Amino acid sequence: MENEEISPAALEAELKDVIIEALMLEDITPAEIETEAPLFVEGLGLDSIDALELAMALEERYGVQISEDPEENQKIFESVRSLGEFVARHRVK
Repeated sequence: MENEEISPAALEAELKDVIIEALMLEDITPAEIETEAPLFVEGLGLDSIDALELAMALEERYGVQISEDPEENQKIFESVRSLGEFVARHRVK
């Protein structure tokens, strides 16, 4: 699957699995994560430690580097959709 283009919807579905796996969210299914819902505070209610865990999982799986700019990271981690857009643009193919 390495050099293949993946559709935005397929990448978003994959990211939901990554979120559940990386954060060990045993009481939620991918279908319960809304693509455009906030990941932090509202929505999934993630916190800064979850963001760090998720950033490490994304780096390991997709080779993306998360910056240290809090404003940029807030945009990247806003929702599954924004995460998908970031990964699609920056993943190591």
